[in-house]
Amino acid sequence: MEDRITLIRGKAESVELPVEKVDIIISEWMGYFLLFESMLDTVLYARDKYLGKDGLMLPDRVSLHMVGLEDSKYIAEKFGFWDNVYDVKMSSLKRVALSEPLVEKVPKKNIITSECKFFELDLYKARIEDLTFAHKYQLRLKVSDTVHALACWFDAEFTRLQKKQKLSTSPYKTLTHWRQTIFYLGRPIAGTKGNVISGSVAVKRAEENFRELDIKLSFHYRDDKEDANYIQLYKLR
Repeated sequence: MEDRITLIRGKAESVELPVEKVDIIISEWMGYFLLFESMLDTVLYARDKYLGKDGLMLPDRVSLHMVGLEDSKYIAEKFGFWDNVYDVKMSSLKRVALSEPLVEKVPKKNIITSECKFFELDLYKARIEDLTFAHKYQLRLKVSDTVHALACWFDAEFTRLQKKQKLSTSPYKTLTHWRQTIFYLGRPIAGTKGNVISGSVAVKRAEENFRELDIKLSFHYRDDKEDANYIQLYKLR
């Protein structure tokens, strides 16, 4: 294959290709929570500089999804721990622990809400500005139980192939190294089957390190027993 394949080492922003335009751009740029580590910038740069008319982006469409989880066991083990550390109360550190999302496999049995797609990108049209966003979500409870966390994952689609393909990191699919990203609630919400938890997801790059993400979630829920209305900040690093 030496007469057919030329390997050029370097960053897309700094190398010069021996051709003016290319037919296909293939890149596995996705990180945890899709956008962690901000590798998409380079792909968009290469698209704008090199992709020819009717060229292919692989993948060409990505989306973020979420569900609500019951996870009282993990809450007790990992966060309740700070209430009594060898007879020393260190509850103030619980807030710090809650601010860092967990990247882990989500057992399907822990999912107690409907699924919501809250973000989508068409990579033929996407801009850097689109990576900073705030979108709404709604999750309907499938059972009456307590929501301790929200779990997020991404799908990457290849829609312009002769046979469409999709890479999903959903907890309902085969486990990948991306797993799922879990956001634990500072105030778990005790909900009733059929009712809806709503809110928004706001994402932007961290100012101190552009590869990290600052994520703000809002939570809204009300019934005759529960009234939740608050905002929680997270940092994915």
